[in-house]
Amino acid sequence: MAKPAAPGGYIVKIPHLTPMEIEHRSFAVIEAELPERPFSGPAWKVARRLIHATGDTDIAASLVLPSAAVEMGVAALRHGALVFTDTEMAAYGIPARRMQALGTRARSLLSLPGVAERAAKENITRARAAVLEAAPLLPACIMAVGNAPTALLALLELLEDGLPPPALIIGMPVGFVHAAESKELLCASPWPHLSLKGRKGGSALAAAAVNALAELALEV
Repeated sequence: MAKPAAPGGYIVKIPHLTPMEIEHRSFAVIEAELPERPFSGPAWKVARRLIHATGDTDIAASLVLPSAAVEMGVAALRHGALVFTDTEMAAYGIPARRMQALGTRARSLLSLPGVAERAAKENITRARAAVLEAAPLLPACIMAVGNAPTALLALLELLEDGLPPPALIIGMPVGFVHAAESKELLCASPWPHLSLKGRKGGSALAAAAVNALAELALEV
């Protein structure tokens, strides 16, 4: 039994690791648990990063990561495409230093002026209002949706009505209402996309996808 370090506490002997060591060990665990990789090349690097972000190898079976879409996202970042997110949390999860190295930045659509007013006036979610307000900015960008199905649905409606598409859509909204359905619509669409089918998703996953693409874009 461990000896008490202080009243009510115990010393736990866990080796200290650097961030790089933790990442390498994590990737080794992922690869050991998925010996038959469901993806290859750059798409596997994206998948591995998403699995790492969730700690859940089970999501591998639900990931939609077409190689062509991964390549388009990498190329867009190398050309300085803007990255828009549906939440502040997703934008915060994309390091500015990484985006600056690519000559671009990540920004939440919720920070745009007029979003709250439009949402209140039309009685719609702020996420939907944000996408509708941002429509002129979305062509050729990378749009990362990790929280709000209403944002993804609004984007798909705009595209169906003729809006020029983003360079890539990262569609990973989370939840029990319309999340899975919005992603099914995205996966059936002709526009370049990465997604995670089903209810799972989240801002952390959307940010992780962008970060994985940025890492690939920065590779020499």
